[in-house]
Amino acid sequence: MAHEGNGHDEKPGAPRGGVYDWYQRGVKLLKEGSPAAAAALLERAAEAEPDSRSILEALARAQFNSRQYAEAAARFRQIVDANPTEDYAYFGLGLALWRTGDVEGAQEPLAIAVAMRPDDRNYVKALRSVRATLKARREM
Repeated sequence: MAHEGNGHDEKPGAPRGGVYDWYQRGVKLLKEGSPAAAAALLERAAEAEPDSRSILEALARAQFNSRQYAEAAARFRQIVDANPTEDYAYFGLGLALWRTGDVEGAQEPLAIAVAMRPDDRNYVKALRSVRATLKARREM
């Protein structure tokens, strides 16, 4: 049964309100520096609206900021699979993979993000760092 969030058929333990309320509160928690709480709320929203890019991006950011890097990578990958023009999702995917220790895997999404937005210093800096790490490993 689909969860409508109308307050009448809510699952036990579900947050009050509907999906949009969960999203708004999750984004607010993320901005206020509570990424783990934001991730928990945004996971509920993503379960209810699995195709919402804005919910998935907010959830991926919350997971990344709460050091749930593998989960963040999966969410960012979900976004780029659905919409390959999302440069920020490629950037997030690359950073999340890097943080999981998959430096080699991080290189491609970061390179794609840089190709899409070569003027973004954060993208360029991350790609350079990954490539420097890979080069240093080869030279060991």
